[in-house]
Parts: sequence; C-alpha cells; structure tokens
Amino acid sequence: MTEIWRSFSFDAAHYLPKVPTGHKCGNLHGHTYTVEVRLRGAVEPVTGWVRDFGDVKEAFRPLEEQLDHKLLNDVPGLDNPTSELLAHWLWERLITDLPELYSVTVCETVNSGVVYRGELLT
Repeated sequence: MTEIWRSFSFDAAHYLPKVPTGHKCGNLHGHTYTVEVRLRGAVEPVTGWVRDFGDVKEAFRPLEEQLDHKLLNDVPGLDNPTSELLAHWLWERLITDLPELYSVTVCETVNSGVVYRGELLT
C-alpha cells in the first residue's frame, strides 16, 4: 500500500453559531486554511503511481472555488463550519472522484487541525 498526498490552501471567514455565548469563535473571523488530501492504494504497474496528482488537483478545484474568499457559513452544508465538519464536507465531495481517498486534513492555523478518515459522525 502506498499513500500520496496533495496540499491546498484557501482564505475564508466563518463564525461558529453553536459555541457558548461569549466564546470568541462565535464572532466573525478568518483563517488561511490548509487542506491535505491523502490517497492510499497500490502502485499501478504501468504508470508507477497510485493516482495522478493532477487528478487530485482537478477534484479539489471546484471545492476551492466554493470556499476561497467566502463566508463558510453561507456555503450549503456548512452552516456550522468547524474544522471537523469542514473536513467531513470535503470528504463527501471528493470520495466519488477519488475512491482511493484515505484522509482529509484541515488546519485553521499552523498549530491546530483535524484529520477525517471517513468514519461516520455522530
């Protein structure tokens, strides 16, 4: 099994409507998000790769267009845009085009992030 990854970044604003009253994340603020998309699979013997990195870039492009320089709360399905829920949202939209998808990592800052691997959210 081989794992490949491609990183992306975008700038967006959000607020978290479900945090306790007075929590600073309830206020409108922004991040430069970084997203890492990881695929896992066997190396194809003819091409020598798991998947063309260009395929990963193309699969992510329409999502980046929906998110970059936007208010995430206004994006359908992201009314409570925590990093955890954003990672799940991205997974749901990438898995069809990238069936080898292994994980989606979302970082709001260089010091904090989440990894989603396709398990069900409760």
